[in-house]
Amino acid sequence: MKLSNNIKKVKESLESVRIKLFITLSITVVLIILFLIIVNNFVLETYYLYNKQKSLKSVYEQINMLYANQVAEPNIESELEKISITQNFDISIMNSNFENIYSSGKDYFSSMDGNKPMNKINLDYGEIIEQNDKFIIKKLKDHKNGLSYILLAGQLDNGYFLYLRIPITVIQNSVSISNNFLYLIAGFTILIGGILIIVISRKFTDPILELNDIAKKMAKLDFSKKYRVNDEHDEINTLGQSINIMSEKLEKTIKQLRDTNMELEKDIEEKSKIDEMRKKFISDVSHELKTPIALIQGYSEGLIENVNNDEESRKFYAEVILDEINKMDKLVKQLLELMTLEYGKREFNNKEFDIVELENEVIKRSKLMLDEKNIKIKFKEKRKINVLADDFYIEQVITNYLTNAIKNIKEVDNKRYIEIINDIDLEKNIVKVRVFNTGDNIKEEDMLRIWNRFYKADESRHREDGGTGIGLSFVKAIMNNYKKDYGVYNKENGVEFYFDLELIKK
Repeated sequence: MKLSNNIKKVKESLESVRIKLFITLSITVVLIILFLIIVNNFVLETYYLYNKQKSLKSVYEQINMLYANQVAEPNIESELEKISITQNFDISIMNSNFENIYSSGKDYFSSMDGNKPMNKINLDYGEIIEQNDKFIIKKLKDHKNGLSYILLAGQLDNGYFLYLRIPITVIQNSVSISNNFLYLIAGFTILIGGILIIVISRKFTDPILELNDIAKKMAKLDFSKKYRVNDEHDEINTLGQSINIMSEKLEKTIKQLRDTNMELEKDIEEKSKIDEMRKKFISDVSHELKTPIALIQGYSEGLIENVNNDEESRKFYAEVILDEINKMDKLVKQLLELMTLEYGKREFNNKEFDIVELENEVIKRSKLMLDEKNIKIKFKEKRKINVLADDFYIEQVITNYLTNAIKNIKEVDNKRYIEIINDIDLEKNIVKVRVFNTGDNIKEEDMLRIWNRFYKADESRHREDGGTGIGLSFVKAIMNNYKKDYGVYNKENGVEFYFDLELIKK
């Protein structure tokens, strides 16, 4: 019984929707027809007059050209007759004495004060549409027959007077016929529309099918589709709202389960990253410690076997072993720090500080190296430039750039110097720190490789200068964490490294 009542309610709801649709579409059709009737009554005549006005001017120019080209009289009359028929124009041409040269029909200018030249004919009555030095176009009414016309009265270049006339009362008949036709169309449209509306109304069963589709998706844990509730207070909307509420609650529950699952996946991914980092660390350490371990082993065996008996040689062996141990310790610590930076495990202590003050401090600490190699450094920055970053890590970036410049500096064109420059870009709100040194350019194939760990453009350089080969890798890791630009350019007489920092405006 309840099921029967529910089906009855749904049918009643669908019927009410069909009636609403029928009324809405019927009103729309009637409004469109009324609009077309209004357009016919108020616009069609104006449009007709505008087109006929253009036709009159075109015919005037055409007839003027016939006489200007001195076409034979019989041919002119033939052309005039053709124009009169095709355009439905009355044409009359008179000479300067107002003698008839050509007339397409009955003399219809008798009402214009008799046989007088054009400039003396009474053209004061009627509505002027257009006027110039050559002709005048007027809308007027012939009092003899009660018909309205458009008249063009003008003078041709050869002195003849031309009169063109076209009746416009026919447009009123056209409007009337058009309106009657629209009334007929309206009747047929409403009749056929009624039948179509009954058929189209079946589409209103689509919401039921939509609800069924939503329920199927929900069964598959897909809650992306929701029922579009409208302002109608019917059972379908009520059902749709209930399904939407149920869908949202289920979606929330499933989302919580998915979030929990994602957290578990992140934990697993984190563990994978740690394993990858550990493997990479072991691989790098194993690769880089082969040489110092071999040295330590060799010198240790020498001490044990008393290869050299004198005290000074044994002391030298011990110093070499200690030096290699210190290098190994430094390398391992740097690798650990680099791994932490590359895998995003380092938290930066960002604060505001003066980059110029930091640059001066790095230069001061590097003075011994600069003096040993007799290197001139150019840095004349006097401004206070505040930036936002971790000063500890930015100090490492500047130190690595400066150390790299000291190691690779060469004399070019009798010049041998290092220069530090700060470029401020207020539009981008950054300061670009540039470190230049005179010397050889970097090969094109090495421009990207130099940022890799342990890459050696010169295989012998790092052990000679005490470098670990990961200085530029530190720069890359630090700047990638800040998502700021960094890089290197080859200059005419050297190489320039750079990096960007966020500028603090004062």
